[in-house]
Amino acid sequence: MLMVKIGIIGGSGLDDPNILQNAQEIDVNTPLGKPSSTLTTGKISGVDIIILARHGKKHTIMPSNVNFRANIWALKDQGCTHILAITAVGSLKEEIRPGHLVFPDQVIDRTTKRASTFYDRDKVCHIPMGDPFCRKLRKLLADEAKMLGFAYHDKATLITIEGPRFSTRAESHMFRTWGADIINMSVMPECTLAREAGICYQPIAMSTDYDCWHVSKEAVTWEQISKIMSHNAANVKELLLKAIPNILHDSCACKDAIKTALV
Repeated sequence: MLMVKIGIIGGSGLDDPNILQNAQEIDVNTPLGKPSSTLTTGKISGVDIIILARHGKKHTIMPSNVNFRANIWALKDQGCTHILAITAVGSLKEEIRPGHLVFPDQVIDRTTKRASTFYDRDKVCHIPMGDPFCRKLRKLLADEAKMLGFAYHDKATLITIEGPRFSTRAESHMFRTWGADIINMSVMPECTLAREAGICYQPIAMSTDYDCWHVSKEAVTWEQISKIMSHNAANVKELLLKAIPNILHDSCACKDAIKTALV
């Protein structure tokens, strides 16, 4: 059986190397520039892991300035077969409460400034994205979250906005009418690039607040988000420790999509 290597892209509040055995830092470069941070390598239950801090080790890179292509290239170059992408999200639905975990199955892209493909010269890539995330990873994460007794949602539509500002109330209501359930600033084009790279990709979304549509709640602020982050991050770390040993390197549509996508 082929060995797996898991890339963990840590969002706000979760780029902690302490979950790894024999953690080491490596500094890498790519043809597309430097990734957001050095890579932290190590193992969880014997499985090779690489952690990358999406916004930098000290959260100094705003969403639109993340070099998503360099990040995915670096993880692919290091041999990653799967990516678990941790992301803080706002909730657009009453039932997705702050503190809940969400494993989305769909995404709406509202970004406008980001390089979204590796194939911007010589070749054209029409990558299939009907199901943008890995079904097998999503089911595994949901099963493990259930066993751990966490409040979670195993289906949701995520909308990724450009940022770095939060939504207006009118935008928040509009996104709800579109069928979006949660909102963030980081999953697109990260998941598209992972698909082009032949890597299984699944977000682990941490609901930190109700977006501003929820007029009975206070307006969302970074301070408010930070208060619930530590609770969410602790649950995600426990989930990772349980789920990662059960990830298999088997056949998957995520890995094979690129084979028929190039013109």
